[in-house]
Amino acid sequence: MLFVYTVFASQVNGRQRMAQVLPRRSVLHIDCDCFFASVEMRDNPALRDIPIAIGGRADQRGVIATCNYPARRFGVRSAMATAQALKLCPSLLLVPGRMALYREVSQQLMTLLQEYAVQLEQVSVDEAYLEIDPALDAAALAQQIRARVKQQLGISVSVGIAPNKFLAKIASDWNKPDGQFEVLPAQLDAFVAALPLVRIPGIGPAQDKRLALYKLRTCADVRQWPLTELVRTFGRTGALLYERSRGIDHRPLSQERVRKSVSVECTFARDLYSAEECLQQLPALWQRWQQRLERSGCDSAALAPFVKVKFADFSLTTLADGQERASPEGFGRLLQQALQRQPKAVRLLGIGGRFAEADQQQLALF
Repeated sequence: MLFVYTVFASQVNGRQRMAQVLPRRSVLHIDCDCFFASVEMRDNPALRDIPIAIGGRADQRGVIATCNYPARRFGVRSAMATAQALKLCPSLLLVPGRMALYREVSQQLMTLLQEYAVQLEQVSVDEAYLEIDPALDAAALAQQIRARVKQQLGISVSVGIAPNKFLAKIASDWNKPDGQFEVLPAQLDAFVAALPLVRIPGIGPAQDKRLALYKLRTCADVRQWPLTELVRTFGRTGALLYERSRGIDHRPLSQERVRKSVSVECTFARDLYSAEECLQQLPALWQRWQQRLERSGCDSAALAPFVKVKFADFSLTTLADGQERASPEGFGRLLQQALQRQPKAVRLLGIGGRFAEADQQQLALF
């Protein structure tokens, strides 16, 4: 653990020294408001005031991709099972997704944003970071971007403005929908100190519960711990907490999105009750995976295979083996091992491969 601490301490102390010479930054995080649903409401205004969601059918075990704000008032959320969403909101209207159209609108959005950016990083189909000239009035620029997106594309976006990516992402969620929020330098310290730890990207609900056991609930609480104790107790997460609780994030914007894995999955209309039934699904999954590999230009020989199994009670297990071959036989062996973990009916199966380089980069920290 001493060696791990030495690595992190050198990184953090080095970044603190860098902060004295790094130029002032102005980063905008652009986040579309319920993107897929917004496009559908744009094309059909009759949908604006009723709860709608884009997702699969309940009788096919569909999942909600996104929903509009009237639906969210009933508790409907992205990634929720469609059946559960319909229980919460019986009047919910399911709209078939039109991914080709969403990608087209996304490209139009990124082209518009590029006009304002010194550098642009597209995070997803509906989300991007802009690094702008710090001499410009960021708030006025954000207002102009929001107005142009609404006028030209017919959808709304929310904007966060801050000195780095971490704070800009948090700020974009502050006045949703169709709003903006700026973390001013004079407000930065107090703003960050009051943040609940679960607002930090990378800190999920399970990690948040663990932190609460140590009476760590806000960034102000974390500041009371020295770096050595944070790393000793929480490992890499401790180093992340040390930086983010002080508003530190020196990550530059990246124009290239690094693919970490390629995978496919299938949710079945009925549960699978035996290993034989599950193994019979592999040829179809393998064919789809090969097609996705071809489109992505990836070589299966460079990938470490994994399988994903979601059981009927929604519990999930994944199994990977860097020494296994990404082949039908290799996936079969992994799947049989994964199924032995829990003797339950299966609702979803997935197969995929991770790039070994991504794992090596993470291990290089240690």
